[in-house]
Amino acid sequence: MKKLLLISLLLIITNCSLNLVDDHHGVYFIEKKIKKIQVNTTNKNDLVKIFGEPSTKSTFDNDVWIYIERKITNTHFLGKRELIVNNVLVLEIDSRGLLAKIDFYNIDDMNKLKFDKDNTDITFSKRNFIYDFLSSMRQKVNDPLGVRKKRRDQGQ
Repeated sequence: MKKLLLISLLLIITNCSLNLVDDHHGVYFIEKKIKKIQVNTTNKNDLVKIFGEPSTKSTFDNDVWIYIERKITNTHFLGKRELIVNNVLVLEIDSRGLLAKIDFYNIDDMNKLKFDKDNTDITFSKRNFIYDFLSSMRQKVNDPLGVRKKRRDQGQ
């Protein structure tokens, strides 16, 4: 019985990996790649060659491209996971397609961020939406071509 227990324990231990497993998501080595870009010189095509397609794009006055790098590792064989790298690169691109602004945030910057605890009141209610939707459907059923409204407007 002891031999069976020892063999089972030995098999379990030998199958456990002592190597750390890293999960890497997003763009690799953002900090090193930032050195290759310059404001008012680097264009959109250069950015795609260096970083690839952005994780997120948004359009305001200028285009904003966001690149993310995140690396998580198992700290020991019990499976506890630890965040090692959490980098976010925010690039603003002007209307000519040139890099206008660079913002870089690492894991320390993320820990310093403060979030507002206030809640926003919801002014939208389901009843109003449903009522408006059903009213518009009723109007379309009663007058699918909008002919009645046109005749009423012409008659006045």
